[in-house]
Amino acid sequence: MSAATKAEENAGAIVYEVLGRRALDVDTTIIDYIINVLKDESFDFGDKGEGAYQAVGDLLVDSGCVDDEPEARLVCGKLSEKIGSHGQTGKKEIVRSLTTPVRMYDGLCQEEPPPKKAEIEDGPPMSERDRAKLERRRRKDERQRELAYESHLEEMKASLAGMPVAHVHHGNGDEGSTVKDIHMTNFNISVGGRELIKDGSITLSHGRHYGLIGRNGTGKTTLLRHMALHAIDGIPKNCQILHVEQEVVGDNTIALQCVLNSDVERTQLLEEEARLVAQQRDVDKDVATGTGDLKLNGATEDKDTSERLQQIYKRLEYIDAYSAESRAASILAGLSFTPDMQQKPTKAFSGGWRMRIALARALFIEPDLLLLDEPTNHLDLHAVLWLESYLLKWPKTFIVVSHAREFLNTVVTDILHLHGQKLISYKGDYDTFERTRDEQLRNQQKAFESNERTKAHMQAFIDKFRYNAKRASLVQSRIKALDRIGHMDAVVNDPDYKFEFPTPEDRPSAPIISFSDASFGYPGGPLLFKNLNFGIDLDSRLSMVGPNGIGKSTLLKLISGELQPSSGTVFRSAKGVLEQKLRAHLGSFGITGNLALQPMYTLSGGQKSRVAFAKITFNKPHILLLDEPSNHLDLDAVEALIQGLILFQGGVLMVSHDEHLISGSVDQLWVVSQGRATPFNGTFQDYKRTLKSA
Repeated sequence: MSAATKAEENAGAIVYEVLGRRALDVDTTIIDYIINVLKDESFDFGDKGEGAYQAVGDLLVDSGCVDDEPEARLVCGKLSEKIGSHGQTGKKEIVRSLTTPVRMYDGLCQEEPPPKKAEIEDGPPMSERDRAKLERRRRKDERQRELAYESHLEEMKASLAGMPVAHVHHGNGDEGSTVKDIHMTNFNISVGGRELIKDGSITLSHGRHYGLIGRNGTGKTTLLRHMALHAIDGIPKNCQILHVEQEVVGDNTIALQCVLNSDVERTQLLEEEARLVAQQRDVDKDVATGTGDLKLNGATEDKDTSERLQQIYKRLEYIDAYSAESRAASILAGLSFTPDMQQKPTKAFSGGWRMRIALARALFIEPDLLLLDEPTNHLDLHAVLWLESYLLKWPKTFIVVSHAREFLNTVVTDILHLHGQKLISYKGDYDTFERTRDEQLRNQQKAFESNERTKAHMQAFIDKFRYNAKRASLVQSRIKALDRIGHMDAVVNDPDYKFEFPTPEDRPSAPIISFSDASFGYPGGPLLFKNLNFGIDLDSRLSMVGPNGIGKSTLLKLISGELQPSSGTVFRSAKGVLEQKLRAHLGSFGITGNLALQPMYTLSGGQKSRVAFAKITFNKPHILLLDEPSNHLDLDAVEALIQGLILFQGGVLMVSHDEHLISGSVDQLWVVSQGRATPFNGTFQDYKRTLKSA
C-alpha cells in the first residue's frame, strides 16, 4: 500500500471518528471532499484548527455534520489535533484567504502616493547622529516627492483650465464650412524635458476619421491635449476642437438638460422668447385696462416685441431648435440612458456614467474636430455598437484613440501611428495598417541587409588590395562608391510584451468553485441573482457579457468570495480562487529601466494596467477573474494578453466587450440578464448579431 493511500485511509478514519454517526447521514461526496482537503500535504490547519475551519467550517454546518459555528470550530480543532499531529501533512504553506480579495487596479489611481512602510534595520546599530542625518535626508526626499506630485497636479489643472469651452456653433448660413483640411507641420511636443514627438507633420483631411495608435506612454493623449489647446501651429483659430477627457460636473442639472445646455444660442433664444412673451402678456393686460395714452404706448411696445419675437422664431427654426431635445435624447438613449435616467441630476451618476454624458454632449455639439480618448472604456457592448453606427455617419473629422481592434476596423478611414517620436499616416483601417506596416518592415529589413552585404563586400576588397599599387585605382573607386552608398537604418522593433501567468501548483478536482441555488441581493434591495447553479474548474474559459449595471461585476465578487450569497451555497476549493492579488514583476511587461522607478501617478493609463498585470505573475492562482482587462492597454499589449491567457493552465472568467480579446482567449459566453447567467450557444459575432437585430 502506498504512503498516499495509507494517509487517505487514516484521514478518512479520523474524520468519521470525530463526526460520529452524523457522518453516515451525509452525502458521501461531501465527506470525500472534506477528507481530500484535510489530507492534502500542503494544507495548513492553522492555530487550533482555524485553517481547517476556514476551509470546511461552513460546509460542515450547511451539510448537517454539525449544528452550529461553535461546534464546527470544536470539530475542526479536533481534526487538527488528530490529523495534523499524526504526520498526515507535511510542511504547510499559508492558505491564501479570500476574506479580503485584492482587485487588479487597487492603488493604481490614487490621488496621492501611499505612505511608505517603515524599513527594517539591518546591520550594526547606528549612532543618534547618523539616525538624525538619515531622518533629515528622508524628510528632504519626501518633500521633493510631494513637491513633484503637487507640481504634476497643478500642471494637469492648468492644462484642463486652458481648454476652450466648446458649444454648438450654428453660423449664419452664408459662410459655408469655414474649416476644411488642417495642416500641422514641423511641430515638437515634450513633457518634463522628455521629447514625445520630434519634427511631426500631419494633414487632417476634412471628413476623414483617424485612429491614433501607438505604444502606451508614447504621447497619444498628450498630442490630443495639445491639439485641443491649439498649441500646435497650423490649426486654424476658428477651428472648434473638442477633446472628450473629463466627465461632466455632478450637480442638480438633469442629464438631458446638461447636453442641451451646450447649445448656448438655443438656450439664450428660448430664455429671451419666454421673457418677451411674458412681457407682451403684461402689456396686453395693461392696455386692456388702461387709457388712450397707455394704449398708444402699449401698441408701440407690442410692435417692437412682436418684431423681435419674429426674429427669434426665425432663428430658432433655422438652427433647428425644436428638434434639439429629441436629438439629445436619442444620443443619450444610444449610450444606454433610459428615459428615467435622462431626467436624473448628473450628481446621481457614477464617474463612468458622467463620462457617457460628456461623450453625448460632444456628439451633440458636432465640433469641427472631435478628439476621443478610449471612448469605449465606459460603454457596454450595446452602447459600443450604437457608437460605431453613429460615428460611421459622422460628417466631420475625428481622431480616436482605442485599444479595440474591431472598433477601429469599423469606424476609421485612416491610421496615425505614433512610433519613435514620429507620426506616420496610413490609409485604411487597422487591419490594412498592420499588413502595410509588416510589408514595409520586411522590405526595409531586406534593403538594410542588402546594403550591409554590399558595403561588407566593398570593404573586404578595399582591405585586401589597399596596399597593392596595381589596383590602387580600383581601390579608390571602391572607396568613393562606399561613401556614396551612405547609411541605412536598421529596423528597430518595439520590445515584445509577455504576459506570463504561472501554472497552478496543484490541480484540485473539479469543480474548484460551484454555485448551488445561490441568490444574492444587497441589503434593502431586490434580488439581483436568483438560484444560480454552475461550476468553474481549471479548464473553464468563460466571458460574461451583458449591459452595464446588470450585475456582472457583482457576480465576480460573489465568485471571489468578496460577497456572500443571500441564500443557497457556494463551495470553493481549499486554496480558493485568487482575484488578481498582485506583486511587482515589471520587466517582461515593458516597465523597464527608469520607468520602473517613476511614481505611479506619472504613468499613462496603459502603463498602469501593465504594472497591474505584472503583479499577478508572482502568484499561482487556479482561476483568473478579469474585469475589463483590456481597458487602457495598447493593441500590442492586448495581443500579448491573449497569448498569455492561451498558455495559462488554469481557468479564466472575464467581463469584457472587446471582441478580439474574447474571440482569442475564451471558448464560451455567459449572458447575464434577468438575475441569471446563461450560457450562450454561439460565437461573439453571433451575440453581436442578436443585439443588432433586437
